[in-house]
Amino acid sequence: MNQIKKLLYLGLLMAGTHFSFCQQTPVFAEYNVNPFLINPAYSGSFNGTEAVLSNSGFGSEIQNTPKNLSFSFTAPLQQGKMGLGAAVISDEIGVTKATQGFAAFSYKLFFDWKKNRPYWQVFERTVLSFGVTAGVLSYNEDLLSLQIQNDANFSENINETLPMAGLGFLFGHENFFAGISAPNILGDTFANSQNLNLTRPIYGYLGYHFITNKYDPTYIMKPSVLLKHEAGAPFQVDANISVSYKNVLEVGAGFRSSSSLNLFAGLYAFKNFRVLYNYSSANANSPLGNFHGIVLNYRGGRGFAFN
Repeated sequence: MNQIKKLLYLGLLMAGTHFSFCQQTPVFAEYNVNPFLINPAYSGSFNGTEAVLSNSGFGSEIQNTPKNLSFSFTAPLQQGKMGLGAAVISDEIGVTKATQGFAAFSYKLFFDWKKNRPYWQVFERTVLSFGVTAGVLSYNEDLLSLQIQNDANFSENINETLPMAGLGFLFGHENFFAGISAPNILGDTFANSQNLNLTRPIYGYLGYHFITNKYDPTYIMKPSVLLKHEAGAPFQVDANISVSYKNVLEVGAGFRSSSSLNLFAGLYAFKNFRVLYNYSSANANSPLGNFHGIVLNYRGGRGFAFN
């Protein structure tokens, strides 16, 4: 292995503290389509079961850039008062590979701020949702392949299987939503390796749906902001916006602070399916390069009719 490749591996490895397992911030299309990936309180939020398959990181010109494959499933229970969900997520960057699987449960409290409302009146319920997750993480770093001599941090590979636990909260009122979550509050608490340092990122996510007509939503515009706090890393802000036309076509863009510009375009098939393509363009100072992704989404019940 030549020296240039070693330096590249090291750059990717250090960047991996932001991409490994649930420390990774999903790309724009993934968490906008599937907020459940970062907040269990979203489980059961829609009128039917939902399944999402996403694959990102392919097509990069730089070897060993981040790759992510995930599958999730959520469903409402008890007329939407509760929700169940599960996900499997596989991340790979440089010499680091991590696979996590978890199940989630959410409980929702509904409110109607107007008293003595007529039974026939249509209204938007205010909801406060609480979510928890439990699962397992398989984490591997092939450090010996880097062939770095005289450094104790690279003297042996890391192979750990760790328990995971997370929690999240979600508030929704009419077309406004906001949530906060910690996907893995345990971090590396139960790790055997002294060289493993898994932080505990915290996410905040808020946005709003602007619609032209509630009963015939030709256009739906959704600006949103994702905030991420992680010990030892700069505070991260994602500013995003997406526009949907008649639940047939959807386009969006987002900017991640000090990292990348993200774009996506999607098509709705029938009323229950949509397919989205996304592209991430890293800035000049990033070793991660540009890459592509695709998201396949199924939603049961009324499908993608405006919720």
